[in-house]
Amino acid sequence: MMGIATHHPMDINPRAHLHADIRRSVRELCRDFDSAYWQKLDETAAYPDAFVAALTQAGWLAALIPEAYGGGELSLVEASVILEEINRSGANSGACHAQMYIMGTLLRHGSDEQKQRYLPAIARGELRLQSFAVTEPTTGTDTTSTRTVAERDGDRYLITGQKVWISRMRHTDLMLLLARTTPIAECKKKTDGLSIFLVEVPQGAATVDGAEHRGLTIRPIRNLVHHETNEVFFDHFPVPAANLIGVEGQGMRYILDGMNAERILIAAECIGDGYWFIEKARRYAKDRRVFNRPIGQNQGVQFPIARAYANVMAADLMRYEAAALFDHHKPCGAAANTAKLLAADASWEAANVCLQTHGGFGFAAEFDVERKFRETKLYQVAPISTNLILSYLAEHVLELPRSF
Repeated sequence: MMGIATHHPMDINPRAHLHADIRRSVRELCRDFDSAYWQKLDETAAYPDAFVAALTQAGWLAALIPEAYGGGELSLVEASVILEEINRSGANSGACHAQMYIMGTLLRHGSDEQKQRYLPAIARGELRLQSFAVTEPTTGTDTTSTRTVAERDGDRYLITGQKVWISRMRHTDLMLLLARTTPIAECKKKTDGLSIFLVEVPQGAATVDGAEHRGLTIRPIRNLVHHETNEVFFDHFPVPAANLIGVEGQGMRYILDGMNAERILIAAECIGDGYWFIEKARRYAKDRRVFNRPIGQNQGVQFPIARAYANVMAADLMRYEAAALFDHHKPCGAAANTAKLLAADASWEAANVCLQTHGGFGFAAEFDVERKFRETKLYQVAPISTNLILSYLAEHVLELPRSF
């Protein structure tokens, strides 16, 4: 069986010297979760509890939490390196990455009381913040048309509506939720009237399929990559008013910080995938002999690998640019979206090249290629599709007429 390569004696990443200590430590942790571990999880559609627990214990999932609350107080650049190295090592950050990118909203817009109440427990691993409830079945990425509503009822809000593709609901204690608190017809701008809530998921509410608890129903969705995701239904589900983040009605502005962080960190995961695929293809092309010569001696094999490598390197630079802008609190929407677009395309190209290089063996589970192939495809669709990124760039950067 061919295992996951976690040691890179000749590192193909030209920026591997940046944040070398982080890279080395993450690789050492991932080495304990080998190819057999991930293949077994994929076969049984199970959640990587042991892997996530190890990341939590090592403090990596608390990387963005300030030291005052028990976290690592790292930059988004450094956080992106953590996720890059997880995927580069053959693992899958998708099981736990939300705990990083959700921080963009909570850290910048949560109250002191909210941070003091939740962040130390998250940093210690006593609470998990792994779910981000925005998407709805009828609105998709048309976020301002959100139909989930939150009605004020004394010292609480009652949430009614439906969310879809809400990941890790069975493996979280907290969820960041977007809901409309003012009808869109009463708002001057359609981006007004949306609010963000930090929701405590009731204990045991998501332990069984179709679980119902105090107005909360969770239904798992089977999917291509065995990614734990769900439909979530709210029926007058109570949330304390104290869990409103920031000012009521300003949630769309707040959530953009989380979304920009999300795009940048997902881009980093794609970079990690891209380097993994290229390294896997490079090694196989050097070792696999047909007609008494390594297949990597043929330009028809060499050129696709080299082009995929060039595109991953270019996307990698864009990731660093976007993350640096975010860390310096500068406008980064265009850079974050561009990084995600380029990285998702580059990793998908590298995945196809790797599979083609391996030929029939690429479809065998023991080589890990087909698993990573399925995992990286997700990022051309989620958390935002490539077409929507192109629409954003066309309208907001190039000032072309709005298409929808």
